[in-house]
Amino acid sequence: MLYEYIILFVYLLLALAIAILVVALSFFLVYQNSDLEKTSSYECGFNPFGDSRGRFEVRFYLVAILFIIFDLEVSFLFPWSVVVSVSGLMCYVMCISFLLILLLGFLYEWVKGALDWS
Repeated sequence: MLYEYIILFVYLLLALAIAILVVALSFFLVYQNSDLEKTSSYECGFNPFGDSRGRFEVRFYLVAILFIIFDLEVSFLFPWSVVVSVSGLMCYVMCISFLLILLLGFLYEWVKGALDWS
């Protein structure tokens, strides 16, 4: 049984060695020439206006987090839809309760105004 772990460990060491070798070769073999044009921030071909590290509103992050949460929760429905015909009534009740909790969370966010952009 230890033999399988040794093979895995050797594989990971080999992958790490190749990654380090590729990064080292690209650093030493490529001519490093940086100028102002290469190090400037790029904004779709226009000259940058303002600082590129400007602050974003919290709403952007809230909407992104809400999207990730609801997207991940909906992705749990795919395995359930595959086995819905062979699962029992308890599995069906659990999925419906999961969807109700998801709906309550969505309604809470809607009432709190996290989805409004005004």
